[in-house]
Amino acid sequence: MNIFVANLNFKVRGQKLQEVFEPFGEVTSARVIIDKKTRRSKGYGFVEMPNEIEAAKAIQDLNGQELMGRQMVVQQSKGKEGGADHPDDSNSSMME
Repeated sequence: MNIFVANLNFKVRGQKLQEVFEPFGEVTSARVIIDKKTRRSKGYGFVEMPNEIEAAKAIQDLNGQELMGRQMVVQQSKGKEGGADHPDDSNSSMME
């Protein structure tokens, strides 16, 4: 399951996201979206977990939890990255 994570502290990187989600099960990828021009985080990212039950538990337990001073918004991704449900910008790149 692809999980959308928003309202991230700008210092959070993919490794930190992976560490937060791993207690719930296997994480196949964790990445934060970075603005290509400024090289700063856009404040959101994606986590991929292959087990849907574990992913659902992670979403339930982590949504609204604080990470590095910011309350995370965690939900199932509704489409592909950059789709209509998430910001899209040609100035974006991913940082794992």
